Amino acid sequence: MSSAAVPAVGARIRRARLAKGVSLRALAREIGVSASLVSQIETGKSQPSVSTLYAITTALSISVESLFDAYEEEAAASPVVAATAAPATVLHALAAFAADPGRRIGPLVTPGERELLELDSGVVWERLGRVPGTPVDFLLVTYRPGGSSSSSGGLMRHTGTEYGCLTSGELVLTLGFDEHTLRPGDAVCFESTTPHRYRNDGTEPAVGVWFVFSQSVQ
Repeated sequence: MSSAAVPAVGARIRRARLAKGVSLRALAREIGVSASLVSQIETGKSQPSVSTLYAITTALSISVESLFDAYEEEAAASPVVAATAAPATVLHALAAFAADPGRRIGPLVTPGERELLELDSGVVWERLGRVPGTPVDFLLVTYRPGGSSSSSGGLMRHTGTEYGCLTSGELVLTLGFDEHTLRPGDAVCFESTTPHRYRNDGTEPAVGVWFVFSQSVQ
């Protein structure tokens, strides 16, 4: 992909955890994973799955969208520069954007300008834009063959409402007690508090556009 990966997601999580005064073990206990896994995520040795990412952001009362805010202002027009920045510079950028709720992505975002998060279990999120003050994650989502929103196979639930439309490949959605196979052109919408999981059982990437409307995070 031509998009540049967003750096220091783990560092952003660690910074939010420390700001809330939550210990590593307490966070791990809250979301039902090992302290070792949380530590590996924070140090960048491991990437969270979609379900773990939502569990962490819910527990820390931060938005998923805030995890993308890891770019320096001067590098906004050149994401590759931000992706190769030194850790100290990245942390400086995180602090700057955390204090900048008015940051806008767009109105036009070309493929090479997209910010990207590589998650565990073969899932990639590309940020398609952002309008300040709007609690929505606007994402191009890719599930690689064998990819799943949960590395453990469990269902996830989080605040908000999500809308998605699959553009290529096939994706299996488990929603409560029901299972649906999404094919190109199929769309879904449901309350995200309903237990759910996405997985790609096929041999081709499953790609779609997703909007996730979340409650305001203080």
